[in-house]
Amino acid sequence: MTLSSISADMQAAVAAIRTNVAALHALLPANELVIWTAGNVSERVPGADLFVIKPSGVPYDELHPELMLLCDLNGRMIDDGQSSGLRPSSDTAAHAYVYRHMPDVGGVVHTHSTYATAWAARREPIPCVLTMIADEFGGDIPVGPFAMIGDDSIGQGIVETLRGSNSKAVLMANHGPFTVGKTAREAVKAAVMLEDVARTVHIARQLGAPVPLETSAVERLFHRYQNEYGPTSAEVNPHHQ
Repeated sequence: MTLSSISADMQAAVAAIRTNVAALHALLPANELVIWTAGNVSERVPGADLFVIKPSGVPYDELHPELMLLCDLNGRMIDDGQSSGLRPSSDTAAHAYVYRHMPDVGGVVHTHSTYATAWAARREPIPCVLTMIADEFGGDIPVGPFAMIGDDSIGQGIVETLRGSNSKAVLMANHGPFTVGKTAREAVKAAVMLEDVARTVHIARQLGAPVPLETSAVERLFHRYQNEYGPTSAEVNPHHQ
């Protein structure tokens, strides 16, 4: 498959997602979630077995829409005539596996944010001791298995851990956090909130033992935040949740 072989409407959709994904990458260093060229954002192309992800090893201040790479759901790069010399992110196979096995996921983010990664290094879930954790993640933020980088092993661990969970985040053991969302922007939001609560719970533990929220309270908070918080769907652009 080449980009020119798909419909004009689909090419326009790909161009829009490239623009969106490039812009969202700027939010990672802005929120101190990454350093150098680490981390990545991807977004599914609606109506196609395709997604867009950043290239490997390109500094964040050099990323722009034309550099965002189009891949199929096996992680193979789609030739568009302008990506010569670029390779998809080293986490592309993991993202592709998530998209293949979690059809409701439209965006995936990976960072090495300091506090969330520290919890991953300890292989310890972040306990649900804050209303913000209940709101966004619906319970403890789980730890996924250790997996090697480069193939879809990480993706398998993400799917196994998040399947059946309310959480939009997983702490991959000895590696770092991955977050998912219905859109890439939603996954970036989850990554920002994850780092904030990871830092807060770490500080709380220096003062003593944080008190977990009761299960019934977590369920009510999660339902309210996911279904009643903010403007109605008719009033909000899906890329600005």
